[in-house]
Amino acid sequence: MAYASHIINHSKKLRNAPKFLRHEHAILVRWFSKDARPSIGKRDDIWKIRRHCYLSSERETVSRSATNGTIAMFGIQKRNISMMPMEVRNPTVGLAFNQRFSCISSQIYLRRGFSSDSGLPPHQEIGMPSLSPTMTEGNIARWLKKEGDKISTGEVLCEVETDKATVEMECMEEGYLAKIIHGDGSKEIKVGEVIAVTVEDEEDIAKLKDYKPSASDAGDATVKGSSASTPPKEDVAEQPVSSSEPKTSKPTAAPPVEDRIFSSPLARKLAEEHNVPLSSIKGTGPDGHVLKADIEDYLASRGKEALATAPKARTATPAALDYTDIPHSQIRKITASRLLFSKQTIPHYYLTVDACVDKLVDLRGQLNSLQEASGGKRISINDLVIKAAALALRKVPQCNSSWTDEYIRQYHSVNINVAVQTDNGLFVPVIRDADKKGLSRIADEVKQLAQKAKENSLKPDDYEGGTFTVSNLGGPFGIKQFCAIINPPQSGILAVGSAEKRVVPSSGPEQFEFASFMSVTLSCDHRVIDGAIGAQWLKAFKAYVENPESMLL
Repeated sequence: MAYASHIINHSKKLRNAPKFLRHEHAILVRWFSKDARPSIGKRDDIWKIRRHCYLSSERETVSRSATNGTIAMFGIQKRNISMMPMEVRNPTVGLAFNQRFSCISSQIYLRRGFSSDSGLPPHQEIGMPSLSPTMTEGNIARWLKKEGDKISTGEVLCEVETDKATVEMECMEEGYLAKIIHGDGSKEIKVGEVIAVTVEDEEDIAKLKDYKPSASDAGDATVKGSSASTPPKEDVAEQPVSSSEPKTSKPTAAPPVEDRIFSSPLARKLAEEHNVPLSSIKGTGPDGHVLKADIEDYLASRGKEALATAPKARTATPAALDYTDIPHSQIRKITASRLLFSKQTIPHYYLTVDACVDKLVDLRGQLNSLQEASGGKRISINDLVIKAAALALRKVPQCNSSWTDEYIRQYHSVNINVAVQTDNGLFVPVIRDADKKGLSRIADEVKQLAQKAKENSLKPDDYEGGTFTVSNLGGPFGIKQFCAIINPPQSGILAVGSAEKRVVPSSGPEQFEFASFMSVTLSCDHRVIDGAIGAQWLKAFKAYVENPESMLL
């Protein structure tokens, strides 16, 4: 009895219990034994204390019977000490007792400890609350109370981050915050896991400075969901009070309630998609329900096991790249900025045509024979192309224009820029009045300007003022066909490909002959050159190439 008095004196709830029996005729039977366990009737329910309040565990069990106003209270299992049911004649006493532990939707878990076991003062362990139906773990955002602070009913202890929002956790009992187990920013704390410890007396704070929750408490948090929903029932044999030793029957296995496994619709759908039997998964939801997170955890663990058993493949570490940084030249910067501006601001479209160059090649041979005889420079196919382009621009002047915000500027001079590739970058020297110059002069200027470009000795007058550009990748590089980027502020550029032999029908029936065709592509600014205008220009250009004698007129 002395030990029972010690327990009652250290528990606030047990100290207050006599208040409920005031003016009532009650019979209180206390039975203390080392082997006895609390008597739980078949109709008794394990009542969970809620409302930011405390869930009873193995250390503190509150059971309530709904018949005859009988209340079984405070079955304390510390050191196997049990208390028999207390019969109360007036059911309103039980109602008042129940109102003291009224609950709301959330749950806060607390376990009360006693100093008789480990030398610690009376204390309460506060667990991670379940603040939403789907919450299985939470994070501590921040503590609003510090260790050693006095706490009162209704004060906010900390802010808890759930799977849906950040919620304030209030205190429902007075006391002192003795120890914070999980500090600010703690992540992935399981529901029911101890996060703090409180005491009733301020002098007990220092005694819990090095307090650590026991491993059994952590285990209780993980199995709480399943054990709380279907508590094991034990049959206790009736024993007369006068007997010296209590007779108790051995616990029997609980009969199976149902074969049905409770789960959320989303969890069932996910399990069906991955062929996962729900019976092999332990639910962490309310009353042992299987949630979507449980299925995902099972799939993740199964994937890890497969990876662990699979042989590890050798992963070759990539060798460090060997490179050289080449500084940008000024011409490279200008070319890059102008071409980027062109692609971003000019609406390009492209027209391609194949022109037969057999007659052009023959004319070039005849002219080169004359040039060699007179000591002049040889004429290239590119020189003839420049001349044909210039004459086509004079014939279709709409293509010899540029776009401005207020008008289209049409040039009266035909100045052809010729793209020249050098080691320093891309240069476009200009042949002024190409439509008025002969082939020999055009050939001379092209060679001189190309040499200056290679020597990087071009002056602004050598490349400024062009109205149209010709880029030839066919002759020197053998490119069949490509699309060039317009050189602003111009509105067109001609991309010249290589010539190739093709089999074409001859004049007679079932007769064929070989012919050389060159592919050219005209890039047009659609703001200035409409599709039909571009086609007219290509038609005129093709006519000059296929009938090169007309260029000499």
